[in-house]
Amino acid sequence: MPATPVRRLLPFAALAAASALVLSACAAPSSNGDGDGGGELVWSIEGANLAAGHMDPQVSQLDVSGMVQRAVLDSLVFQEADGTFSPWLATDWDVSPDSTEYTFTLRDDVTFTDGEKFDAAAVKANFDRIVDPATASKQAASMLGGDFYEGTEVVDDHTVKVTFSQPYAPFLQAASTPQLGFYSPAVLEESADQLKAGGPGITVGTGPFELTEYTPDQEIVYTRNDDYAWGPHDEKAPAIETLRVEIQPEASVRTGVVQSGEADLASNIPPNLAKDLGDGITVDSIEYPGLPYSLYLNEKYGVFADEKVRQAFARGIDIDAAVEEIYFGQFPRAWSILGSTTPGYDASLEDSWPFDQDAANALLDEAGWTERDADGIRMKDGERLSVRWIAWTPVPDDRAALANAIQSDLKGIGFEVKREVLEPGAYNEQYEPKTFDLTDWGFSGVDADFLRNHLHTDGFQNASQVSDPTIDALLEQAVASSDQEERNALYTQLQEWNATYTAIVPLYTPSAITAVGERVEGLEYDLYGRPLFYDVTVG
Repeated sequence: MPATPVRRLLPFAALAAASALVLSACAAPSSNGDGDGGGELVWSIEGANLAAGHMDPQVSQLDVSGMVQRAVLDSLVFQEADGTFSPWLATDWDVSPDSTEYTFTLRDDVTFTDGEKFDAAAVKANFDRIVDPATASKQAASMLGGDFYEGTEVVDDHTVKVTFSQPYAPFLQAASTPQLGFYSPAVLEESADQLKAGGPGITVGTGPFELTEYTPDQEIVYTRNDDYAWGPHDEKAPAIETLRVEIQPEASVRTGVVQSGEADLASNIPPNLAKDLGDGITVDSIEYPGLPYSLYLNEKYGVFADEKVRQAFARGIDIDAAVEEIYFGQFPRAWSILGSTTPGYDASLEDSWPFDQDAANALLDEAGWTERDADGIRMKDGERLSVRWIAWTPVPDDRAALANAIQSDLKGIGFEVKREVLEPGAYNEQYEPKTFDLTDWGFSGVDADFLRNHLHTDGFQNASQVSDPTIDALLEQAVASSDQEERNALYTQLQEWNATYTAIVPLYTPSAITAVGERVEGLEYDLYGRPLFYDVTVG
């Protein structure tokens, strides 16, 4: 079969809450290794920080944690490509008219792989563990409503009611994610403190696979759960017997093992390596919903307290050229704090703040940065116009190249950017007290409520340190509304506000690029472009 180029999947409709599932099979049907279902599938991932305490999606904020542990952790509901929800561990559910109470009827035939029963008490134990301050969960706790979460009530063995202090519209979407998936109550009782490290007998769920081997920074081995009969679509155990996850941080290694046949698929392939993988390799590209890869300008620490300086910073970067050159046209330049596949995206912002160094220079002149030192860096009252950018390691080559382009562009207007690539511990030492000028990340999410974490005064990801009662009110209205059109209108206001205020500078919207070998059939993806293995076979 001829090589297949990277293919961009089109965004979903404006009000849909999902992107299309993609079937990546390209080979003719073939039998599995044992002829009647089985065999091993090898999956190469980046996974560099999993061993640094990120094996628990209920605690970790890294996407890779949920990506790999989806094999073990099931959810109450499954979100379909059209944004609707289907039964999974819950057979049905009822939402109160004001969206403060969610009552779930649970399956009565589900067991964890350690033999424990899945029931209402297990749901309560997991949800209460997530919000317990001792767990130190941020993302999952926020998805569970944060301060809005009032508790989970065991109505009977197979009925559970989750209550919030105010309307909480995003809960069903949150309840479909691995972050709110379920561990065995026995693990929570005896080994909860070991879940961050993970491993056999610790990472125990009801999922289609059981984690049976784990060598940190090398591989995770998942073995089929033969008793699995409660999948979101097909109530049967997976066809493949073993899912072997190879942790290979170097992108060139990941592409190499797929080309050689040592791996059946590889995730997080950069566009420059995805172009020419050769015959028999299919490359699937799914644009992430969520907050694009962005720069967060800390207005409470240094020169970014001045809005004109923030605006000049954004206008002084030739984002279009850098993104086109580095990502080969595969990742779109971002104009908004919502990606184009995210419900509520405001397309009117496109082309609204183009690269304009003349405008950037004028803004800096107005802000009083009119002098220059011997290096051409602007000065004001004896101070250099210099900012410090902290970045979390490891930094892939593409983002390092993008950072270099940004530094070069800004130097052209007399704006110095010093970049520090830090190990996680050193990064957190500066991130927690906010002793930096800017930092960077992207954040995947189907519901735009993730903006509350990034822009609300009390948001745990508010790296810009925005504190504005008007913005807080918009975010609070949006999370409380059950009317998607009303929510979209509120998120439009937030996007337009940021386009002027410039707390966050969106750069590009990444895609999940997966290279798939010709042995693989039946592969599907979740809404974030992460592989799902329920119906996969290998030839």
